[in-house]
Order: sequence, then C-alpha cells, then structure tokens
Amino acid sequence: MTFADGKICYLEIPTSDFQASAAFYRQAFSWRIRRNGEGATAFDDTVGGVSGMWVTGRQPSSNPGLVVHIMVADIEAAVDAVTGAGGAIAQPFDPDAGEKYALFRDPAGNVLGIYQENSLTAANRRESPDG
Repeated sequence: MTFADGKICYLEIPTSDFQASAAFYRQAFSWRIRRNGEGATAFDDTVGGVSGMWVTGRQPSSNPGLVVHIMVADIEAAVDAVTGAGGAIAQPFDPDAGEKYALFRDPAGNVLGIYQENSLTAANRRESPDG
C-alpha cells in the first residue's frame, strides 16, 4: 500500500442495518468485513488501500453530491453484482462512452459510483467472496 499526505484512506457509510450493508458490499465488491478495535462492523477494500465503517444516526447520501466510485475491471459484471446483491442502478453506464461509469444505490439508500478501469487485466479482477 502507498502512504502519502493527501491519500484518501477512510470512509464512513450511513446505514440503519450493519449486517445488510456488510453483506451487500462483500457480495457486490468482495470487500473484507471485520470488527474494528471498538467492535464496530468495518471494512477494507480489495487492495487494503481504503478502510471504513458503517455508521448509524446519519441520513444516507441519497442524492449525488460528493460521489465515491469503486474501481472495477468489468462494469457490466459490476452492475450485475450490484443488482444481484440487492442494490439498484441509479444511473446506468453509457456503453458508447470512452469512460464507463454508473451510479448505484446501496440497500441503505446511499448513492455511490462504479468506474471501469480499462487497464485492469484478468489477474486484477476481483474474485467472488466465496473463492
């Protein structure tokens, strides 16, 4: 992992149901789910570069403002993974666009993005959470 001043390293995602949110991100994006030092449900992305936790007492970020995008190798597969895990597509990707991205709504109502990074190879693609 690369450490440097200014690196984005931590996210707090609003939810009212930790278990449903953890299950969604594990299934859709293969995030590693764990307990942090205080016992809260936390996560790490697939490369260990960003971590965070789900928090209660906050409204979901349901309207695009600041949008965090999750990098994927195949946007079509990611859209299928999002909907298969219980999320909904809020803005579909344009198959004719040079850069492919879409917005989705997680089960808690937060809007995030998925971004296809064309330089990812088959070796970089996420593996299913079951192996």
